[in-house]
Amino acid sequence: MAKINENDKTKTDSKKQKKRSVPGAGKSAAKGGTKPAKHFQPFSLARFLISFIKITFVTAIVAAVIFGGILINYAVSPIDEENVSVTVDIPTGASFVRAARILDEAGLINNHFLFYSLAMVKKATRVIRAGEYEFNTSLTPGDVINKLMRGDIKNYLVTIPEDFTYREVAHRLGYFRLIDEDTFLRLARDEKFLTSLGIPVDSIEGYLFPNTYLFNRSMSTSQIIRIMVSQFWKEVTPEMVEQAAEMGFTLHEVVTLASLIGKESGYHNEKTLISAVFHNRLKRNKRLQSDPTAVYDMEDFQGKILRSHLRRESPYNTYVINGLPPGPIGNPGLASIKAALNPAPVKYLYFVSQNDGTHAFSETLAQHNEAVRELRRLQRNAANQQDS
Repeated sequence: MAKINENDKTKTDSKKQKKRSVPGAGKSAAKGGTKPAKHFQPFSLARFLISFIKITFVTAIVAAVIFGGILINYAVSPIDEENVSVTVDIPTGASFVRAARILDEAGLINNHFLFYSLAMVKKATRVIRAGEYEFNTSLTPGDVINKLMRGDIKNYLVTIPEDFTYREVAHRLGYFRLIDEDTFLRLARDEKFLTSLGIPVDSIEGYLFPNTYLFNRSMSTSQIIRIMVSQFWKEVTPEMVEQAAEMGFTLHEVVTLASLIGKESGYHNEKTLISAVFHNRLKRNKRLQSDPTAVYDMEDFQGKILRSHLRRESPYNTYVINGLPPGPIGNPGLASIKAALNPAPVKYLYFVSQNDGTHAFSETLAQHNEAVRELRRLQRNAANQQDS
């Protein structure tokens, strides 16, 4: 065996020690200490996602708070300071988008995004009501949306006077643009529609009860007619219908008679007297000779009734027909209907207007002629006084 040299062994051991030594150890030793090695943690996807979610959540909260403040400020701020009144009409069946477009065209939306956002927060996009609305630009967007949600539409207080004909009623309602007049006039003689209202004849005349109504433009023409006829049936009780039957009249005949009383009487306290005249003449088979009946079926008649009118052939002209006309000549009020059912216990057969809303009543033709002569004498005297 070969002998190993001591020097060679020393060199070999030194090399092994150098191989095992940690880099920098010499420097550390020189500085008087040992520095621990650095340890790097591996990348964690879960930890990253949690951090990202936290940051996103906080950012969203901050953004929501900021947007909420902006939206609240928008909701309570006036649209503008000009204080201008604006009327808009939201059609039946209109979507919220279409309604918003109409509001925008009227100058009531100054920020589309915020207006839509506010409407969604209030859950207003599916609950607005069609109709005519009256807004003011001093309102806030919140006020505008609340009004649409409440259905706070513009109403019209419409008075239908006693004894208007159905054509005059249509004209009055048409003036406020509450109905389509052509549709109204067609329905007024639509037998199927009238039957649904409980009217057993071919005309609505007499059944449109005179009253003061609250209508709006979201109502259809047929709805408005139904409201007026429903009021008639509220006022005319079953007891009144029974009373008419006991007197030998149908309800339609009573309404027809009431329409003549209404047209002839200027004062309520004369209605039962005029009713008595008509009842007395009917019992004696005398023609009623009521002037308004002579011109009822003359469309848009205006002016004074002349003798030529009294001679014209018409199924309504009670100067040429016997008994009652075929139907009412107007829409009488409750006082006239009650008067038709309750004539005064008098024997009058005649009356003549005294040109002041009152009438002179007579039992005989001679008394009536004298009353007419006296009336003409007073008229001549009045005319002479004016000339002098």
